[in-house]
Amino acid sequence: MITALTHNIPWFLRDPAVAIIGEKCYTTLIYDFDILDGPCLKYALSKGLGLGIVLGGAIVKLPQIHKITSTKSAHGLSLPSYILETLGYAISLSYAFRSNFPFSTYGENVFMAAQNVVITLLIVQFGEGALGGRALTQERKGKRGKVVLTGVAMALVGYVLSNERVLPFSALKFLQACTVPISLLSKAPQIISNHRLKSTGNLSSFAVFNALLGCLARVFTTLTEVKDPLVMWGFLLAAALNAVIAAQMVLYWNNSSAGGLKEGNLGASSSEREKLREVEERSVGVPPSPTVGGGPGLGGVPAKKWARKVD
Repeated sequence: MITALTHNIPWFLRDPAVAIIGEKCYTTLIYDFDILDGPCLKYALSKGLGLGIVLGGAIVKLPQIHKITSTKSAHGLSLPSYILETLGYAISLSYAFRSNFPFSTYGENVFMAAQNVVITLLIVQFGEGALGGRALTQERKGKRGKVVLTGVAMALVGYVLSNERVLPFSALKFLQACTVPISLLSKAPQIISNHRLKSTGNLSSFAVFNALLGCLARVFTTLTEVKDPLVMWGFLLAAALNAVIAAQMVLYWNNSSAGGLKEGNLGASSSEREKLREVEERSVGVPPSPTVGGGPGLGGVPAKKWARKVD
């Protein structure tokens, strides 16, 4: 009964399935409906996961981009982390492409690298520190040149990695091996920053948890389709470090609310909070008050009236 259906699947459904899992596994799993065939079932599962990861990679960091642009703040995001992470994506992408790996095993790197470039430029534009909002408008204007230079530098790195004549494959293979320590170095500043601030700031929980799940799934697809130890160990380490950041996201959840960020840096020290108050007062033309707790300020105006709530 079932084979009567599987033997008559229309071409517009059959051809894409064959292209994904191959003629042999299509015949075994679908045409003959032998779903207990271990090797083909494992291969089909790997392909399905791979395509899912690629599609997920196309949107995984969009919430992070939206969060930065909507709040005009990159508070809590580590610039060194994103620079190193983007470099790691670019190396892995070039290595997989020049090794002729199936697109389903690395395709998400295309989208994630592109989104990381945008996030990195946004961090350069808005700054990664605690002070955000209109108080730093003038300072941000001076960062436009840095944004341009950062973009040019990233484009140059991409050109070098993709050009066989500039970077031989043997050198690229060495760089792929280096993505393991690069992955460690890329996550370390973010982990340290989260721990120091006791907050994950404007980090997107969607991006963090999806990155963890994606790395775990990539370990399976790499073992099934590629069997390259350099790639596999890279994903294993990335999964472990992403798990640490995900744990911090849960641990500091109440300290990283969007509402709290609008009031100031939740994880900042008392000196940083005081600096935020003074900068905000200057931005609206208010003379700094000698006291914050409600005592008399300059001109007989109570300091409490001008103090900005940062707690």
